Amino acid sequence: MQLVVARVGRAHGIKGEVTVEVRTDEPELRLSPGAVLATEPASAGPLTIETGRVHSGRLLLRFAGVNSRSGAEALRNTLLIAEVDPEEVPEDPEEYYDHQLMDLDVVTTDGTEVGRITEISHLPYQDLLVVERPDGSQVMIPFVSEIVPEVDLVEQRAVVDPPPGLIDDLPAGKPGARDAVPGADEDRA
Repeated sequence: MQLVVARVGRAHGIKGEVTVEVRTDEPELRLSPGAVLATEPASAGPLTIETGRVHSGRLLLRFAGVNSRSGAEALRNTLLIAEVDPEEVPEDPEEYYDHQLMDLDVVTTDGTEVGRITEISHLPYQDLLVVERPDGSQVMIPFVSEIVPEVDLVEQRAVVDPPPGLIDDLPAGKPGARDAVPGADEDRA
């Protein structure tokens, strides 16, 4: 099984180093010198990590055969992918690999069907679950414990407790809708 462990950022310096956006809780294991990583797009790899270091709070990597700034810049936005044992699970029971979350049914705490997870979007400050609804539309749900209090891998479902307006648009005439606020559309003097 393959696991995305990082995304290559911009070049750093002139000798082929790149910044990386780490997407693993085990960078010392998955992004250490000597690690051979598949890539997306596949034409960019595989890449072998030659060196790694932290500079100003960012991880910098250099890959074998990439010795110039232009070579490093050509790798920008490339995903780095590690091969992992399909039976491997994170040590922390509150953490999940992307493949564990894909295709889970999503329901609210009262059992209302929301849809199915089709993608996990990794942002700098939090991850988002991209959920396809039964009508084909998509909704993005922040993957934080306050909003996703339960993930049940046995039952293949994620339970969400969304704040108002997260998964349903407020219909006109309901509290919170723009036309329900007196004077909302009036010009102010």
